[in-house]
Amino acid sequence: MSLKDAVDRPDTKAGRAFSLTIQLLIVLSLLSVAIETLPNISPDTRRALRYFEIFTVTVFTIEYLLRIVTADKPRDFIFSFYGMIDFCAIAPFYISTGLDLRALRGFRLLRVFRVFKLVRYNQAMQRYHRAFVMSREELVLFGMVASIVLYLAGLGIYYFENPAQPEVFSSVFHSLWWAVITLTTVGYGDMVPVTLGGRLFTFVLLVIGIGVVAVPTAILSSALSKARDEQDY
Repeated sequence: MSLKDAVDRPDTKAGRAFSLTIQLLIVLSLLSVAIETLPNISPDTRRALRYFEIFTVTVFTIEYLLRIVTADKPRDFIFSFYGMIDFCAIAPFYISTGLDLRALRGFRLLRVFRVFKLVRYNQAMQRYHRAFVMSREELVLFGMVASIVLYLAGLGIYYFENPAQPEVFSSVFHSLWWAVITLTTVGYGDMVPVTLGGRLFTFVLLVIGIGVVAVPTAILSSALSKARDEQDY
């Protein structure tokens, strides 16, 4: 049994054991991240969690290096989705940026599909990837238009509401938060227009917000349908 088989072939006995061990460590690592956020953790528990983090990062680093060494094209692996996730999950530990990206390890659980050879789910993931590729230009264009609408919404509500509520809509930047929750039809109620112009403006934005949610959904749904047809063909 070669090293490559153990690392890259979950259909083998060694590869399956290796993959499941890594998946278990990922789950335990994510659990430890959640435990760290509990208030009033004892110093001993915090120290134990720190030692566990060092252990898991060491294992993940070794695994990352092994995947590079055993890859047919190391560069392709490094810049692949899994390669980037693996790197981002361990890099902050070494460079001490203060940015906690350990939650990204959750994406690594997607490899469990390979472990259990769930081909149909692999095909589903391929369809999603294909759908995003097919609708990339439309989504980028929609994102640009949505950003412009978002800015205009923040600017508009600022001019309507700032004279009446200067402490709530104190600037365009503060108003952008209201624009986000209005265009997404969430409406937390923490920033509410009180002027007639502001309320009419809000009504128009709520109607537009329905399209903001529906358009990308329709684009992806159409792309997924095409991707399924291509795969079936």
